Amino acid sequence: MRRFDAEYLTHTRRGMWEDSREALSALDLSTRERVLDVGSGTGALTRVLREETPGDVVGVDADPQLLDHVEGPAVVGDAFRLPFPDDTFDLVVCQALLINLPEPVDAVREFARVSRDGVAVIEPDNGSVTVESTVDGESALAGEARDRYLAGVDTDVTLGSDAESILTEAGLASVEITRYDHARTISPPYDESDVESARRKAGGSGIATDRETLLDGGLSTEAYDRLRQRWRQMGRDVIEQMADRAYERTETVPFYVAVGQI
Repeated sequence: MRRFDAEYLTHTRRGMWEDSREALSALDLSTRERVLDVGSGTGALTRVLREETPGDVVGVDADPQLLDHVEGPAVVGDAFRLPFPDDTFDLVVCQALLINLPEPVDAVREFARVSRDGVAVIEPDNGSVTVESTVDGESALAGEARDRYLAGVDTDVTLGSDAESILTEAGLASVEITRYDHARTISPPYDESDVESARRKAGGSGIATDRETLLDGGLSTEAYDRLRQRWRQMGRDVIEQMADRAYERTETVPFYVAVGQI
């Protein structure tokens, strides 16, 4: 199972559901009495669920350090062996979890075990991410790095668009699916996280973190070094445009919200 730190989760989920929660309507959150958020991480979705649900919302994650960021009920637990009896909740939810698991169908079966009513999965299709940028070449370079990353990662990080079949194979019925596009935008005035992101690009630290995955995706060490050099130059161009308050970037990640009944 792939793991991420709190900084990464906070950055990638920043602003999600702020513009619209219509895609969550199939979850019938206003009627729920007890909801479980599996792989809750730092609690981004947990907080949304608590705002929309009159009942109790419990977070569970395998990483106790991430749960330090979650207020309210949260427990340490494995998605494949949830620490709850059968039929404990009336809805079990996860967000961007199945893409990091080697056997997503088995996890959904476990979700169904502890739910007496429904299971909802909110998963991205990372193969269909788009980037628009005022820096020439950033979109193409991001796409090149993403393609190599997808080729090297050992789980299916594009499964969002196939979420319906995941739930069906796990035994869920009456599956409904809705698409939600999460757009992360950087534009003036820039906050500290925007500036730090540009610094990481210019220093090459972000792409260095993914070095082994990129190599597994077919890059030679020489090709990786060239990619990192171009990435750092792109980062310097971003910083230059930021100094002129001219830099703008929008990354759009398509998420699929699939809900099935027990």
